[in-house]
Parts: sequence; C-alpha cells; structure tokens
Amino acid sequence: MKVLHRFALALLCLVAVGCQSKDASMSATGSTQANSSYLVKSEPAGAIPVGEARDKSEDGQEITLVGRIGGSSKPFVEGLAAFTIVDPKVPYCAPDEGCPTPWDYCCETDAVKSNIATVKVVDESGKPVTQSARDLLKVKELAMVVVKGKAKRDDLGNLTVAANQIYVRPGE
Repeated sequence: MKVLHRFALALLCLVAVGCQSKDASMSATGSTQANSSYLVKSEPAGAIPVGEARDKSEDGQEITLVGRIGGSSKPFVEGLAAFTIVDPKVPYCAPDEGCPTPWDYCCETDAVKSNIATVKVVDESGKPVTQSARDLLKVKELAMVVVKGKAKRDDLGNLTVAANQIYVRPGE
C-alpha cells in the first residue's frame, strides 16, 4: 500500500510540475510574442553597413542597415527601446586585451565616430517604444542586427534610424 501511495504522490507531483511548466512556457511565449512584433524572422534585403549608411542616407529615407550593438560602455538607452550600433568592419576590442567591455570599442574610438548610428524602435505611429531593448528584442552587447526604418539626420550629421523591423543574426 505504501508503494502505491508513493507512486500516486509522485505522479501527482509530476502532473503539477508538468502543468506549471506548461503555464510558465505559455506566459513566456505570450510575452515573447507580444514583444516580437518588431522582430522579423528573416533578414530584410539590401542591408548596408552603418558607415556607408552615414555617407549615403538622407533624412526621411527608408533605410536598412547592419551593425553590431555597441559603441560605448552602455549602448542601450535606459527607459527606451534604443541602442547604438557600429559598422561590422570596425573591430571591437579582443577579449585577450583585458577589456571588460569590448563593445565600447575603446581600441577603435576614432573609427567609431564615423561608423555609429542610433536605433530607436518605434511603434506604428512613430513614437519610441518605452521598454528596454534588451527585454523587447532579447539582445545584448555585440549582437549583430539588421534594422529597417526611416533615417533621421541631425545638424551634425549623426544618423538615427526610427526602426520598425529588427532582425538579430544568429551566432554573430
């Protein structure tokens, strides 16, 4: 009888854990789906590197560019789905150089100046999304991304992309 009782108890625990895991995965999937409206499953065509985009893009132009998240020790903007990206041709600091934040490109600061852009994720009305890009896009420093949106230029020539599509290249 004790064996049967233990078996029933073990089975009950497995069912409870199974249901709990299912609920947890459903809520994680739900939040991922809600956040994934800006993430696209396939890479937008015609992406150009950040440096080239800075030279060629005009204010208001639809643009698709590729870059690596970084450019400073804190490339993510607090309270917004915004971050900076750097042209893939610019090498970030190698781990063997002892750099604790290789995404700040401290070894290439001069190259970064003309090869950096700001990405702001915007909603359908063009307003910035007020959620962390890390959480919204599930990205971190040095991730390679392709962003599509409208170019905005300031008086100093800085490039910002009001992005409505982001593709994260896997394994880069």
